[in-house]
Amino acid sequence: MDSKNIMIVGVGGQGTLLTSRILGGIATRAGYDVKLSEVHGMAQRGGSVVTFVRYGETVREPIVEAGQGDVLIAFEKLEALRYLHFLKQDGVVIVNNVRIDPISVVTGAATYPEDILETLHARRRTIVVEGTKTATELGVPKAFNVVVLGAAAKHMEFPKEDWLDVIRNTVPPKTIDVNIRAFEAGYELE
Repeated sequence: MDSKNIMIVGVGGQGTLLTSRILGGIATRAGYDVKLSEVHGMAQRGGSVVTFVRYGETVREPIVEAGQGDVLIAFEKLEALRYLHFLKQDGVVIVNNVRIDPISVVTGAATYPEDILETLHARRRTIVVEGTKTATELGVPKAFNVVVLGAAAKHMEFPKEDWLDVIRNTVPPKTIDVNIRAFEAGYELE
């Protein structure tokens, strides 16, 4: 198997690091060589956070280069657009349908694009997930990242039961039930 290249993008505090650890855990459990890499922008100020998860028989480099990504998991729409060029032509973007204005928009130095989802659909296969809405309806708004991961998991080769085991072994013990519920809800979306 050639290596699979997954990017997880969002803004600081959205759970990109936890999500990458879960993805790394599921690939390790399946017996793959796994490399994780984290790139922090100004995360503490709501800046971009990017994590790369690469897995396969042998993975030499942890970084995904432009045009090499198989899957882009985005926790915010503008972040999906910002990193879309990392996807292969046949790659898929799984995007949480939520808007978080970057500081440049907040200060008036830039405007937030209004047609992001349409642009994503025009350029790559795009799956839009109502992760924030679903997590809020579950009463656990902070678990939206695991809702989005649940939606993404349906499009990956790992068994659902393995995902649940990895989540149980990765998240803090007091949040296991919440994260399992969030994952299940995301898995059922679409």
